[in-house]
Amino acid sequence: MLARAIPAATAQPLIPALFVLLWSTGFVFAKLGLGYAEPFTFLALRFAIVTILIGAVALATGARWPRTPRETAHFAVTGLLMHGLYLGGTYAAIDAGVPAGIAALIVGLQPLLTATVVGPLLGERVRALQWLGLLLGFAGVALVMWEKLVIDDVAWWAAAWSVLALFAITAATLYQKRFCPTMDWRTGGFVQYAAATLLIGAVAFGFESRIIDWSLGLFFALGWLVLVLSMGAIALLNRMIRRGAAARVASLFYLVPPVAALASWLMFGERLGPAALIGMGVTAVGVAIVNRS
Repeated sequence: MLARAIPAATAQPLIPALFVLLWSTGFVFAKLGLGYAEPFTFLALRFAIVTILIGAVALATGARWPRTPRETAHFAVTGLLMHGLYLGGTYAAIDAGVPAGIAALIVGLQPLLTATVVGPLLGERVRALQWLGLLLGFAGVALVMWEKLVIDDVAWWAAAWSVLALFAITAATLYQKRFCPTMDWRTGGFVQYAAATLLIGAVAFGFESRIIDWSLGLFFALGWLVLVLSMGAIALLNRMIRRGAAARVASLFYLVPPVAALASWLMFGERLGPAALIGMGVTAVGVAIVNRS
């Protein structure tokens, strides 16, 4: 909707920047929301609300629904990977006490992993200069998160949730690029979130108490994550996957930890050391190299 309100030539360069800005807030509000409910219970509640809202938008705007069961199944698989396994793994890692630095570095491998498999799977060529940019981007993320790296207190099973999230978001990007090239973000999003709601809801019912502290903080976190992340940022991500090369889209995830660190400095006074400042510059250069025309 935002892109339609702005001329295409003006909107296109703004979309990656807006996506990074919105996506970087996800970890902050997820951590806030997890203070009021267990991870899968909170996530199932979020997905259920999004499913209802995005379904209403699709009906109100007359969006095209999937024409075949096969097309619906492709959308559902993408939703299970992108929302169910990626966010489920991320939330479980946060709840298990995985430090932000460790989680960011593990998930930060996504652009490199995507570039490694994008050739055989999608036939996209990653040039040598782009490989340099991807390596620089990861080095920059490592510098940004250097002071937040705590390894001794992290159990292997807790870190495994972040590894699951890494493979899930990589697979989701590639799968959607390959099998959902014309997906409408409204109807496709409805199918994706409905599938993710069923998966995460089943896990919550099977393994959690489902006790929720209904308070103002919970509603604030849910409101932001539902409207800004699950509807706004995901719509932008779907648009970029549809129109851009997978490796280039994946490289934007390098910018999320630096932007999140900068936001934490502005909002909460968290320290930004020299390594973090240098890392921000290195990351920006790396992503710029990957996305050169």
